[in-house]
Amino acid sequence: MKIHMATDHAGLELKENIKIHLLNDGYDIEDHGAYEYDALDDYPDFIFPCAIAVASDQESRGIILGGSGQGEAMAANRIKGVRAAVYYDGPVEIIKLSREHNNANILSIGARFMSKNKIYDIIEFWLKEPFEGGRHQKRIEKLDN
Repeated sequence: MKIHMATDHAGLELKENIKIHLLNDGYDIEDHGAYEYDALDDYPDFIFPCAIAVASDQESRGIILGGSGQGEAMAANRIKGVRAAVYYDGPVEIIKLSREHNNANILSIGARFMSKNKIYDIIEFWLKEPFEGGRHQKRIEKLDN
C-alpha cells in the first residue's frame, strides 16, 4: 500500500520516525514534506499536495501531522475525495469508526499529544481496519459529490 505523508515543523520529528517504521514494515512511502525544521513554515504547503495525491489514488492512504492535527485535517478535507480524521491520543474507537463508518483515507495526527511508541500501533490498526460499506457508502458518496 502506498502511504502519502506530510507535516509542518510541529510534526517533523514524529513524521520521520513514522516513515522509517512504515518503510521497515514494507509500505511504499511518498513524503510531501516538510523535509527540514522551519518554525515559520505553513502546513497547507505540505498538506495540499499530500491530500491531492491521496484523492487521485483511491488505493493509497495519507498520514499527516501537525501540532494538534486539526488545521491539517481542515486543509486536507478541502480536497474533493479526501476524508481526513483527526487523532491525538483519544480512544482507539475513534480510529476504528473513522475507517469502518467514514472510510477515512487520511489520518491527521496531533504530534504534540502522541508518543512515537504508541502511534505505531494506532497507525497499524488504522491501516488494517476495513470500511464497512453498506449504509455508510451512500454517505461517502454524498460527501464526494
